[in-house]
Amino acid sequence: MTRGSLPRLIGALVLASTPPLAAQTFRTDDPVIRQIWTEGMDHSQAERLAQVLLDSIGPRLSGSPAYASAVQWLSGMYQSWGIPVRTEQYGTWRGWRQGLLHVDLLAPRLRALEGHLLAWSPGTNGPIEGDVIAVPELSSPAEATAWLRSVRGKIVLASAPEAICREPQAFAELATAETVERAIAARRASQASWDARLDALGRRQAHRRLEDAGAIAVVTSRWSEGWGVNKVFSAATERAVSVDLSCEDYGLLYRLTSHDQGPRVRIDAQAEATGVAPMFNVIAELRGSELPDEYVLLGAHLDSWHAASGATDNGTGSVMMAEAMRILQAAYPHPRRTIIVGHWGGEEQGLIGSNAFAEDHQDIVDNVQVAFNQDNGTWRVDYIQAQGFSRAGGSLARWLGQIPDEIAQHIELDVPGPQERGGSDHMSFLCRGVPSFRFQSNYPDYRQYTWHTDRDTYDKIVFDDLKNNATLAAMMAYLASEDPERVPRDRSVLPPGANGTPRAWAQCFPARRAAN
Repeated sequence: MTRGSLPRLIGALVLASTPPLAAQTFRTDDPVIRQIWTEGMDHSQAERLAQVLLDSIGPRLSGSPAYASAVQWLSGMYQSWGIPVRTEQYGTWRGWRQGLLHVDLLAPRLRALEGHLLAWSPGTNGPIEGDVIAVPELSSPAEATAWLRSVRGKIVLASAPEAICREPQAFAELATAETVERAIAARRASQASWDARLDALGRRQAHRRLEDAGAIAVVTSRWSEGWGVNKVFSAATERAVSVDLSCEDYGLLYRLTSHDQGPRVRIDAQAEATGVAPMFNVIAELRGSELPDEYVLLGAHLDSWHAASGATDNGTGSVMMAEAMRILQAAYPHPRRTIIVGHWGGEEQGLIGSNAFAEDHQDIVDNVQVAFNQDNGTWRVDYIQAQGFSRAGGSLARWLGQIPDEIAQHIELDVPGPQERGGSDHMSFLCRGVPSFRFQSNYPDYRQYTWHTDRDTYDKIVFDDLKNNATLAAMMAYLASEDPERVPRDRSVLPPGANGTPRAWAQCFPARRAAN
C-alpha cells in the first residue's frame, strides 16, 4: 500500500518514548471506555492466549489436525468466558498431517540442511537418497522432453538460486553503488534464465512432469529477502516429496551441482494425507439488547501456513479479536447492537471461510453496521482506510475522537481511500457493499520477515502493541454498537487504474468450499 501522498484526517503522532500502556492515564467521561481500558491493559489475557495457540497448538494449516484443535480450543475459551459460541462448517479441505523432516547433505561433505515440507506434500515412507541435479538451460519443449529422461531417481533443484542472501536494504546501504547494480543485474539475468527453463517444461506442470519422469524429490527455495527467511507455500506433486530449502542451503546445492562436485542428499519426510477434513468458522456473539438484528462484526482468520507458528499471520489477529470479545463481555456485556466475531477458516486458500459466511448469512450482511478485520502482524494499529466509502469516514472519525489519545494518536485515517484489494477477509464483505475496514499495522517489516514465512513465530509478537490493538477493537466495537446513526454505505468514485479510468468496485466471487 502506498500512503505517502494520501490525505489524512488524523495524522500519526509517534512519540519517541512513552511509558508502558498500562501505566498511562487519560481523561474520559465514558465509564465503559474507562472499563475497557482497565480490562484490556491491566487484566489482559493476550499472552496466555497466544502461548497456547502458538506454542501448544502451533501452525493451523487448513485440513490439518492442528486447525481442528484450534477450533475446539477457541470454542472452549469463549464458553469459559460465558460468551455464546458456535462452529459453522462451511466446507471441506484436504486433510494432511505433517511429521518430522530431515534433509542431509551426504556428499561431497556432511551437513544438515534447513528445510520445510511444502504443504500437502507426500512423505517419503522412510529415508530416501539421491544425486542432486538442477533443471538445465532448455531452449525448447522438445529439449525439455529429452532432458526429462535423465531425472529418474534424482533430487531436482527447480527454482532460481540466490547469489546473495543478505537483506536488500543492508546490501544497498553498505555495498558500493556499482556492486549493487551488478548484483541486481545478475539476479534479473538468473531469474530470466530460470523462467525460460520452467517455460520449456510447461511452467504450471513443471513439478508434475518432474515426478512423472521419476524424480524422487523436487526442491525449491522462495527467499523472502530477509536474513534466514523463506516463504513456504504448497506442493504441486502427489508422489515426489516437495521440499523448500533455506536460501543458502539451496544455493550450496546449486553451486555443488553446477561445479560437478557430486552432491548427494538424504531426505526423511514424515507426512500423511488424511482424506477429506471438515472446515469450520468459529462464531461468537454478544446479543444486542435494543437492536439485536443490527450487527458490529469483528473478524480475523484462524488458519495459517505451516512452516512456523502462524504468529503474526494470523495468530495475533485471532488473539486480538478473542481478547476484544472477552473485554467486551467484562465491560459491555449487553451491547445495543449485536456484536459478532468471526474466526475465519481457509483465508490462505482464498478467503473461503469469511466468503462462505457472507453467502450463508445474507440477513447479517444486509444489517452490518460496520465490520473490522485484522490480518497483519504485531506492532500497533496505525492505519485505517475508509475503503472507498465516501461518508463512512465521518463515523470512523467520530469514534476515533472518543478513543484515548494513548491509542488514537498513532492512527492515520484515510478517507475515502483508494480501496485496498489485498487478499484479506475484509474483502468478503466489502465486495457486498458492507462498510468493512482493516485495522492495519506496519506492512514492510511484516511482508519481509513474517508473512507466510518460516520465521513467523511467537517471539515476533510485541505484547504491549497486541494489548493496545485488542483494547482498540473493543472500544471501536462498543462505539459502533452505541452509535445512534447507521454507517453510510455511499460509494465514492475510486482512483484511476492502469488504464486511466476509475476502478470498478471490488467484486465478489463464489466461496470455494472444497479442495477439488
